[in-house]
Amino acid sequence: MKTGILAGAALLASSVSAYAVGLDRSGRPTGLIFEPGNVVEFSFGYTEPSIDGADVTTSPTGNIGDDFLLWGAGIKYELNEKISFGLIVDEPYGADIFYGPTAPVLTGTSAVVDSSAVTAFGRYKFTENFSAHGGIVYQNLGGFVSLGGLAYAPAGLNGYNATFNNDDAFGYMIGVAYEIPEIALRVALTYHSEIDHDLTTSEAIGTTSIGPQSITEVTTPETIELAFQTGVAPGTLVFGSVRFSHYSVTAVRPVGLGGASLTDLENAWDAELGIGRRFNEKWSGSISIGWEQQGEDNMVSPLGSTNGATFLTVGAAYQVTDNVRVSGGVRFTQFGDAIPSVGGNPVGSFTDNSAISAGLRVQYTF
Repeated sequence: MKTGILAGAALLASSVSAYAVGLDRSGRPTGLIFEPGNVVEFSFGYTEPSIDGADVTTSPTGNIGDDFLLWGAGIKYELNEKISFGLIVDEPYGADIFYGPTAPVLTGTSAVVDSSAVTAFGRYKFTENFSAHGGIVYQNLGGFVSLGGLAYAPAGLNGYNATFNNDDAFGYMIGVAYEIPEIALRVALTYHSEIDHDLTTSEAIGTTSIGPQSITEVTTPETIELAFQTGVAPGTLVFGSVRFSHYSVTAVRPVGLGGASLTDLENAWDAELGIGRRFNEKWSGSISIGWEQQGEDNMVSPLGSTNGATFLTVGAAYQVTDNVRVSGGVRFTQFGDAIPSVGGNPVGSFTDNSAISAGLRVQYTF
């Protein structure tokens, strides 16, 4: 069964993800680890969100979600038929939120989170069917938060802002896989560890600094993912994944807030199921549906005014030459309704929001 071009269409999710569980952006892609042969790849993604609602005065917020770009790259090299190793570069976490002047309850509230990661991985095949993979993850994280509007005035925080300088830290990734190449079957279980960051933080109310610089400890979550694919007929592949993200450990408590957290994230599951089809020697396509778990209630932080999601992804791959494959996809994401709150008090409402994402991946086999 020829599955290379088909798998290319099935593994597009990391190029077209948008506002996944918590702060997740890239989904921590691992598909490159299992690509046959020696491979170099580059991926690009663009998301245009439409996230708007109204504050408790019924004033419209306008679109609070900024468009954003994602990029990734990777290389995998087979030392021999049992051992392979390589690098994966991605942008695992992110946020781009801004409330404009139209909603006085939250005007000026904003959040920016930037990150990058490099995973150095290795894989060992014990037999044709069983293998293990793992590696070291280097991660860089930083951001900026501003609290503005009438919602923060009673606590004296209208105009509060905090800059979190970028910090480097290390974690790890480990997993196992079972494969039957004749039917393109693969089941892979992969664990990504927590990564602890110490972010040098500068806080102020307006232009007045709040004390000296301090350290804010932030932990990005551990995740565990079960991904699978299998051929179900000649030229037809079914694929999917289930993942758990331990986001309850991710709290951002700068000193100036007296122990209060800027984030309100819950542990969550997400899942995807799709089918791919090889049309001919050059073309294949895929379609998948996905789900991201909502919180126990609709209450969320104003810095992240979505609550779960469902999405539909359509992808295609083209084998340009024996060595070059180009794949792309488009995803439509429908977000769950959310109620931004401050101190447990609702300050607005967000309904019927969505995002459009597009991604492109280029692979070269050598």
